[in-house]
Amino acid sequence: MSWGTELWDQFDNLEKHTQWGIDILEKYIKFVKERTEIELSYAKQLRNLSKKYQPKKNSKEEEEYRYTACKAFLSTLNEMNDYAGQHEVISENMTSQITVELTRYVQDLKQERKSHFHEGRKAQQHIETCWKQLESSKRRFERDCKEADRAQQYFEKMDADINVTKADVEKARQQAQTRHQMAEDSKADYSLILQKFNQEQREYYYTHIPTIFQKIQEMEERRIVRVGESMKTYAEVDRQVIPIIGKCLDEIVKAAKSIDQKNDSQLVIEAYKSGFEPPGDIEFEDYTQPMKRTVSDNSLSNSRGEGKPELKFGGKSKGKLWPFIKKNKGAAPEDFSNLPPEQRRKKLQQKVDELNKDIQKEMDQRDAITKMKDVYLKNPQMGDPASLDHKLTEVSQNIEKLRLEAQKFEAWLAEVEGRLPARSDQARRQSGMYDTQSPATVNNCAQDRESPDGSYTEEQSQESEVKVLATDFDDEFDDEEPLPAIGTCKALYTFEGQNEGTISVVEGETLYVIEEDKGDGWTRIRRSEDEEGYVPTSYVEVYLDKNAKGAKTYI
Repeated sequence: MSWGTELWDQFDNLEKHTQWGIDILEKYIKFVKERTEIELSYAKQLRNLSKKYQPKKNSKEEEEYRYTACKAFLSTLNEMNDYAGQHEVISENMTSQITVELTRYVQDLKQERKSHFHEGRKAQQHIETCWKQLESSKRRFERDCKEADRAQQYFEKMDADINVTKADVEKARQQAQTRHQMAEDSKADYSLILQKFNQEQREYYYTHIPTIFQKIQEMEERRIVRVGESMKTYAEVDRQVIPIIGKCLDEIVKAAKSIDQKNDSQLVIEAYKSGFEPPGDIEFEDYTQPMKRTVSDNSLSNSRGEGKPELKFGGKSKGKLWPFIKKNKGAAPEDFSNLPPEQRRKKLQQKVDELNKDIQKEMDQRDAITKMKDVYLKNPQMGDPASLDHKLTEVSQNIEKLRLEAQKFEAWLAEVEGRLPARSDQARRQSGMYDTQSPATVNNCAQDRESPDGSYTEEQSQESEVKVLATDFDDEFDDEEPLPAIGTCKALYTFEGQNEGTISVVEGETLYVIEEDKGDGWTRIRRSEDEEGYVPTSYVEVYLDKNAKGAKTYI
């Protein structure tokens, strides 16, 4: 099977076909190039997606990644980043191994094709020139033969005519002989050119054209093979990254399997456990006995006298709703006494651990300076030992300061651990009452909002000291102006506020937010100037005003 023998007369069609082959190759190059652009764009989008959902540093989100489910999600984000990297590898390899190589090959192919068809056209022009020479010789031979015949006929006519002179006859005879000689010369020339043309034509159709077409055929077959090899490379580039992509997916599955719901539940306990005990039974108050009523340990009562009504928290409270929260004005205390016992213990333990790390770091620095001083003592040419005394003294002072600080927090920690429910059999849950310890003790005890039942937990040293007068709280409330709204909220569910300090809301109702959730699951809202209270944070959707005073913005 050879194009030179089978397609000897299809020069123009072969020229079109080979051009089509180059067009196909360029189309494939364009396809691969667009694929690499898609891979790069996909990788970029995956990286941006992974970056978008990464936890922000020093934010609340970073604390959430203690949970195993969040850790698994973080692992997924990291693996997706590696996954994106493999798509970048695909793009790079396809560009270098296919696009660049084929583009260079196409340029060479065009030059080779141009050379072959230029050679073919040159052979065509040569055979056409030979053909024109043959046709010209043939026409000249034909013309000379006709002229010789006419001269012969004219001579015979003159010779037969008796009226023509002998001189004229002789002239006609010579003219006829001349024409015959010219015809013979043209015949010989035509014969020679014909032989030469036939030889050129045999060489053209059996030697030149087959050789040229064979080269074109080989060129086209190489192009086809190159396309096939490029397609294999295309698949191999993808196949090479499959193991790594598989590892990324395996790591995602591994991270998913590492999720431990029990561990996450325990972390929730550690994060929100207050350390208080549940409230005890409320004692029966017998109103049938004609005796002075005493203050109940577990109820919110009015001890100021018969004429003063009890506090009503469903109505206007002038900015404070006791007993849900005792507001801590200004910065949080150093000993974290504003937190419930368990949360306070965790914070103190964390602070002690941080101080111990700082102490260890300073001690390591002191040891390093001491070693350097020893080196200077042994080798004075390396440095002056006295130059390190100031630095050594400074580090020692820092260590002493940190140790004193650590001792202070350890004392508070020991105090809190001594008050936790595990050993505080005197601890009680007061239903809406402040702790009645001495002022010095109150400052070191946790005071915060409590569970949705409206109760509050406090520690007390002696039951006999429970003497809370409603007048004290009335005075405290009267001194403050109503809190400003810091945003709005929409009730997602209906909530029946049956406990003191809470407020009922209806699904879909819009209210004002005057104090956001402090971490205990309750949000303080206002319906009007006369109605405000707490509702569960999960029951409302909050829209905080960033410009409002006291509003926090979480990023």
